[in-house]
Amino acid sequence: MKPEDLYGEIVAFCKSNTDEAIIKKYSKYFKGGQYDAYGLPQHLLQNKITDILNRSGIDFQIIRETSRLLVRGTKFEEVSIAFMFYKSFIKTFDKSTFSDLTIWFESGIHNWAHTDSISGDLLFYLLNKKIISYSDFRPWIKGQNKFQRRAVPVSLIKTLKYTKEFQSYFKLIEPLMTDPEREVHQGVGWFLRVAWKLQPEQTEIFLLKWKDISPRLIYQYACEKMSQEQKNRFKRTK
Repeated sequence: MKPEDLYGEIVAFCKSNTDEAIIKKYSKYFKGGQYDAYGLPQHLLQNKITDILNRSGIDFQIIRETSRLLVRGTKFEEVSIAFMFYKSFIKTFDKSTFSDLTIWFESGIHNWAHTDSISGDLLFYLLNKKIISYSDFRPWIKGQNKFQRRAVPVSLIKTLKYTKEFQSYFKLIEPLMTDPEREVHQGVGWFLRVAWKLQPEQTEIFLLKWKDISPRLIYQYACEKMSQEQKNRFKRTK
């Protein structure tokens, strides 16, 4: 089967199984048109993926090419299916998978939910298995897609438990401390909140350095678990 034919089959399936109630239920969690969905029930989506993966002749190469078409689509489920396809082949990942995900962000990831799923599962796997390192994210810091920039700190969150690279991580995300986008602020703040829990002294030095410069939303997230007295240390002085 050609990737184009498989993509067409998936789109036709989604269009024939829409549910307006699902669209209404989940749209409230997204802002600014980030949720454009067919409204496909989760069990039908999963069943379709299982059916495709169980077919003779379906290998990772076909999935890669089909997924590249899916992430260019406008509908939420298309990227979700690409993500779930890749997750099914996670044990075959290599450095080229990182290139695939780079293309995804450059061409079609447009909401926080997909960003965080890709970061927490696929990108974390690449990091955890040492297929890539944190330094491979340097070009992403300047990515035009704000969700690609958000993916950098979010991908590193789970690795904080297993690394001593806190200072290297802080240096990597420094350009994001003045990023203009809200979704990036949330991702950076989330990362710093977890970093503070694990290494409070190192993280507080970093937070103090940027407290008069960075957007306050970063600090709202980063300081969420602190006492009021601790939070007061990171208020702006001007």
